[in-house]
Amino acid sequence: MADQPVPAPENPAAAARALAPGFPTRGVPIFSSFNRLGLWTLYMKEVRRFFKVQTQTIWAPAMTTLLYLMIFSVAMGRDGREVLGVSFASFIAPGLIVMGMVNNAFANTSFNFLAGKIQGTIVDYLMPPLSNGELIVGLIGAAVTRAVLVGLAISAAMLFWPGVQLSLAHPWAVVWFGLMGSVMLAVIGLITSVWAEKFDHAAMITNFVITPLTMLSGTFYVISNLSPAFQAVSRVNPFFYVISGFRFGFLGESDIGHTNLAVLNGAIYVGALNVVLVGALYWLLKSGWKLKS
Repeated sequence: MADQPVPAPENPAAAARALAPGFPTRGVPIFSSFNRLGLWTLYMKEVRRFFKVQTQTIWAPAMTTLLYLMIFSVAMGRDGREVLGVSFASFIAPGLIVMGMVNNAFANTSFNFLAGKIQGTIVDYLMPPLSNGELIVGLIGAAVTRAVLVGLAISAAMLFWPGVQLSLAHPWAVVWFGLMGSVMLAVIGLITSVWAEKFDHAAMITNFVITPLTMLSGTFYVISNLSPAFQAVSRVNPFFYVISGFRFGFLGESDIGHTNLAVLNGAIYVGALNVVLVGALYWLLKSGWKLKS
């Protein structure tokens, strides 16, 4: 009869699938290996975030870098001064390009978790079905994309600057040191955003760590002008290898060493350091330190 109770089904899961076709069983994970869609969604979200304010995130760094080029070219490039066999403007141009790239890679990732913790939206990163590795790849990929766009914008602007010649002597060095430098600063930025509790903490890392290491890494000079003690300190600084190696890609000359093997050793050093930094970041995300507590 119609007023009699309907008996409960013997298999609730089968009944749920019948009532809601196309939906997975409750409690059964959808992504068992690699969440390709989620990774792409995170990457595009971060790219659109910085591209929405591209005047600030892409074109403003290009303008700032041109001001550096103008000031130092006028101050140090008089009387046809040459460094490593090229004009002073051509010498500092590659260093300024990669400096703009790495600084913006750091700025992009140092904002991610920190803004989430301050605004209470950290769950947007922690709740989606993304593994720690996928989270790292998506955020770093977006930061490297911003770095590459900034590098292209700066390079395009410098092509019209008098006295600057940008010709590729070793394209592999430009690609490797540009990408590895951007990845290194993106990872450091993510570690900073995990550790920081307010924007002052991120600014402290920028002002007292990133900026000094960048400025004192041979961007505006060759380290052979320094005393032996300071040369040894410069050779420990990973930013030195990023900037000098990137310059080697354009000029075919570098103060890393007089042979291509020295530049290759610098490339290996930067790559190995990135592996260590990514491992440390993965451990921090897995532990949930300052994110899930």
